[in-house]
Amino acid sequence: RLCLRERKLFKSQLRGLLRASVHGRMRLMFPMISGVGELREAKDVLEEAKAELLREGTPFDPKLPVGIMVEMPSAVMVADLLAKESDFLSVGTNDLIQYALGIDRGNEQVAHLYQPLHPAVLRAIKHTIDAARRHKIPVGLCGESAADPALLPVALGLGFDSLSMPALAVPRVRYVLRRLRYDDTRRLVEACLHCARARDVEALVND
Repeated sequence: RLCLRERKLFKSQLRGLLRASVHGRMRLMFPMISGVGELREAKDVLEEAKAELLREGTPFDPKLPVGIMVEMPSAVMVADLLAKESDFLSVGTNDLIQYALGIDRGNEQVAHLYQPLHPAVLRAIKHTIDAARRHKIPVGLCGESAADPALLPVALGLGFDSLSMPALAVPRVRYVLRRLRYDDTRRLVEACLHCARARDVEALVND
């Protein structure tokens, strides 16, 4: 949102990313998108940056994939519209959980209400993944949940295409993933989605 107000700064960043895109694989992801209007506005600035580089004869990848981070309830509600105009989606669980449940993890009075397995959170994620599937684009998981071995069966069963995490978490996540059966995780998620309370979901996952 700051970038959309400070367009000169935003365009400078986008120009740098575009110039770097010819030196390896890159994807560009816009964070904190609340709806289609903001996505289109950000993409307009990106197109302006591309046009400037073309006029200057500066090379860049014209097919650079552009996606968004789904981390606001409003983005979840219009995920089908956002997926239609994106090359990929990434679910940012840290902020999505906070905004969906109305909490602040930094506030010790309500930090205990941070529940990655809350039924509302699971349904929001499934809604987003379903939208991505309908438009045939990949969807990834980003946030602490992606690196939590206890949550991997749910992430796999929901159907995420990729997981984003710190490098140190990769070995243990890989260890757990290799010991999971996809069909089992799908059945687990189906059961979880019928639960009314977070504690019920947690019990299923722990079992």
